[in-house]
Amino acid sequence: MTATLSVNLNAIAMLRNRRDLPWPDVIHFGRIALQNGASGLTVHPRPDQRHVRFSDVPALRDLIDREFPSAEFNIEGYPSDHFLQLCEDARADQVTLVPDDPTQATSDHGWDFAAEAERLVGIVARLKARGIRVSLFADPSPVGLDIARRVGADRVEFYTGPYGATHSDAAAAERELACLKDAGNTAAREGLEVNAGHDLTIDNLPALCRAIPALKEVSIGHAFTADALEHGFAETTRRFIRALQPA
Repeated sequence: MTATLSVNLNAIAMLRNRRDLPWPDVIHFGRIALQNGASGLTVHPRPDQRHVRFSDVPALRDLIDREFPSAEFNIEGYPSDHFLQLCEDARADQVTLVPDDPTQATSDHGWDFAAEAERLVGIVARLKARGIRVSLFADPSPVGLDIARRVGADRVEFYTGPYGATHSDAAAAERELACLKDAGNTAAREGLEVNAGHDLTIDNLPALCRAIPALKEVSIGHAFTADALEHGFAETTRRFIRALQPA
């Protein structure tokens, strides 16, 4: 089985939001990703809209419906009433629920399934009643995955930040991969499908796929955008220089 790629557009949106200008255009870059083989798009519309804006969500849904009907739209976020309504209105294919505080810079831990089970049951049921696949953000540990299954989740998305942080330490990377492998095996025994995301790169993805052979999907934004900048920077420099030349 080959895992699929969902491109997270938050970094593109954050760059756009630095200016009161329409570029870089989130829709345009979503189109490029899907034209070149990405299986879907991911957004995390935070309450302060510092990344993807609420208005981006229906526009991306429309892009997928009109041009890429086989692609998936994954919306991730903390399950406030406003967020859940946004996901329902956008007919998300998958919703990834994260336990973020609204002030967090980025998602950095999974759910405490034992403490949150009672609340998650109703939220998961609400989304699944609308035909939406539900994934719960989880630490790379087997602890609580049985509860994730019991509350009705279809998938868990393992937080791979600790693995991504080992980019210069091979021994530490092996330890983190062992944790991910153990968690992945437990998820499979519980009947949960597995996604992964956070600080994943072209360099560390192959080992992750070997550790979790049944991995279904990765969502990548920061490293994806960084690589796109690097590979396009030289050509962009040349284009601006040409623009400065007399006609």
